[in-house]
Amino acid sequence: MLTDMNKPHLLCIGHRGAMGHAPENTLASVQKALELGAPCMEVDVYYIDGRLVVFHDDRLERITNGSGYLCEQTFDYLRSLDAGDGQQIPTLEEVCVVIDSQACLNIELKGPDTAVPVAALLTKIIAGGWDKEKLLVSSFHHRELLEMRRLRPDIKLGALIRGLPVDDSKFAEDLGAFSVHPSLDCVNQRFVDDAHERNLKVYVFAVDHPEDMVKMQALGVDGVFTGFPERVLENYAQGNIENGW
Repeated sequence: MLTDMNKPHLLCIGHRGAMGHAPENTLASVQKALELGAPCMEVDVYYIDGRLVVFHDDRLERITNGSGYLCEQTFDYLRSLDAGDGQQIPTLEEVCVVIDSQACLNIELKGPDTAVPVAALLTKIIAGGWDKEKLLVSSFHHRELLEMRRLRPDIKLGALIRGLPVDDSKFAEDLGAFSVHPSLDCVNQRFVDDAHERNLKVYVFAVDHPEDMVKMQALGVDGVFTGFPERVLENYAQGNIENGW
């Protein structure tokens, strides 16, 4: 068995908690990621009816027993739904209470106009004892990231992308990002090398198969989002995340 001293490094980020084991983006999934020892985790956030709700899709059907567009619902209706195994759709504040700064947290801004309320919540939890270095805010909506940078320039930003830009990771550098988050199906060596030359971390999303983890580590990426944290933790060293991302 490999010890941490001779394992290669690949940061484990629990995807929507530990979605390979529990309903995604629920408190059960977050708790499972903690139990498995994930040093970091990611959740998705929308601002609905004056509340920050943790949810991935723009519609309800895939994940819950409800129907319709998420953004058109009341908070009370959303709370009445089964998000899997009897779990409710949680609020971001509830997720933060469960994590309690035990792991690093990546908050992905999924819906529109999320930067302002998320920044307000971050101010609250940091005042309550969270280490701001353990927080990372990411989004495909780069204007939301610019707003977050304006509101909380001390919070790390992660720039999500679905394809490879012609100028590689320059866009993330221009955003003032800490990290860039490409998908498994498009990341390549040139992109990773370019990001590292710009002092950006590279975190690749939806990496669940052990063979893909091997490929990502060979490319030199810094970490992966996975629904199965134990698959990363068994084979890759994590380093010290006590001081944050």
